[in-house]
Amino acid sequence: MSGNKPQIKAVLFDFMGTCLYWHTTIVQVLPKELTEDQKSHFALNWRQTYFDTNAARIRNNQPPEDIDETHRRTLDVMLDQHPDFKPFFTDAIRQEAIAAWHRQKAWSDVPEALRKIREELGLEAFVHANGTTRLQLDLVKYSGLQYDMLFSSQLLGCYKPAPESYEKVLVMLKLKPEDCVMVAAHEYDLRGAREAGMKTVYIRRWTDDIHEDQGAIREANDVYLEDMQGLHQAILELQG
Repeated sequence: MSGNKPQIKAVLFDFMGTCLYWHTTIVQVLPKELTEDQKSHFALNWRQTYFDTNAARIRNNQPPEDIDETHRRTLDVMLDQHPDFKPFFTDAIRQEAIAAWHRQKAWSDVPEALRKIREELGLEAFVHANGTTRLQLDLVKYSGLQYDMLFSSQLLGCYKPAPESYEKVLVMLKLKPEDCVMVAAHEYDLRGAREAGMKTVYIRRWTDDIHEDQGAIREANDVYLEDMQGLHQAILELQG
């Protein structure tokens, strides 16, 4: 192993999209009057509207908002864009759609990837994701995934990819940027991590970054993977 490369000590994971397959859960609770194709497109665009809303809050120097409230407001935005869908979204369905974001299963490749990172490589694994602590606790319980700590934007007081989000995590963990790898299915997550000095691994998920240039993403990051099956090996190689 090369002596001039830092020893990686921790892996930070984005959560929804990267580790959790949110799409199926959301599609299942949308009105039965919609076709499966309509449900899928609605879910994908609702998710993108959530991202756009967070980005606007960062630009406007606004503090993190409870994710349930953000999902509630962005659902209203979506329904204004689809007035023909609006009659099917009863109050009960709206409430269930918001609650469904707290119930997500893991992508099938994630449990083994996490096990190898924690048990075989002996590294610490953390969630570093936008959202509330309550959301993260619910998702860990529902998905069965295990991490050493959950860092939410609510806990940190800022959204990724704001620089202070990464800085605060590093201070709390008493780690240097070069000690850490950020793993995400979102280029904006990894852009912030790169600017903070971390190594970055992009995981391609069809549900996320639906408007991004994948070729540019491949060039920008240290590692680009189609899934997490090779994540532990990629981290080993990043260590030299």
